[in-house]
Amino acid sequence: MATRSGAPRWRSPSHERARFLPWRDRRGGARYGTALLCRPHRGTPEQKRRLLPRLVSGEHVGALAMSEVGAGSDVVSMRLRAERRGDHFVLNGTKFWITNARTPMCSSSTPKTDPDAGPRGITAFLVERGTRGFSVSPKLDKLGMRGSDTAELVFTDCEIAAESILWGEGKGVAVLMSGLDYERAVLAAGPLGIMQACLDIVVPYVRERRQFGKPIGHFQLMQAKLADMFVALNSARSYVYAVARACDAGLATRSDAAAAILLASENAVRTALEAIQALGGAGYTREMPVERLLRDAKLYDIGAGTNEIRRYLIGRELVGA
Repeated sequence: MATRSGAPRWRSPSHERARFLPWRDRRGGARYGTALLCRPHRGTPEQKRRLLPRLVSGEHVGALAMSEVGAGSDVVSMRLRAERRGDHFVLNGTKFWITNARTPMCSSSTPKTDPDAGPRGITAFLVERGTRGFSVSPKLDKLGMRGSDTAELVFTDCEIAAESILWGEGKGVAVLMSGLDYERAVLAAGPLGIMQACLDIVVPYVRERRQFGKPIGHFQLMQAKLADMFVALNSARSYVYAVARACDAGLATRSDAAAAILLASENAVRTALEAIQALGGAGYTREMPVERLLRDAKLYDIGAGTNEIRRYLIGRELVGA
């Protein structure tokens, strides 16, 4: 996954976006990952000329279309098919849980071009919104990240030119894994913003909220809770930024990307739960934003590969399996 991608420069704005609007970070991560699939040593000159300016300007927003209703972690079991007909392919099937699906969008979609070839029979195509036979379902009603549009992509006799193949026929799994590596590395900054937002809310509250004649922040048990939140944020931030620097130096690995978001996501969920606990009954109401931060944080445990898959990837890399 190594490349000089400017990853550290992405981390700070991503972190700050998630501090206030986590869904903006989720949307941006998918967009950034798709643009990287067309980076100079990968995309064809025509693909770069046609799509990169629009992705960079925001005219197009990227989407990585991998999951299906029956194919989540088990990517190779996907059912979307692409049949070659002369100089183009005809796609039929669906993709599900796709971030940025309802925006002016360019997606990297992966059907099977050769169902009998296993992983080598999967090919990635660049598909633009407005292509005939390509449609998008209504937005899904999610628990959190509600500002990030997530929907199903539907392909019905959708004709895609062979020139829209990304990286070459049969290279779809490599495209997916590369896209996921970058998405994980970029999205790992999002939980940092959520943890910082939790501290931004809790610290002033415990200074002002008084019980038993003094601010609750003066009780050692509450101070210990704040200390745990502080350590969770800064330990994750140190690791995420180290992985970002490794990405920019071309030294990061798949296990680095998986481990960074694994640590950050689990710390964010715990921190959001501690924030709710620190606020007591107020934290359990929608009048305080910590309940939203918890709902938003949970997606980082699931999206771009679940934490169970991330642990599997890390373990496999360590033992060389």
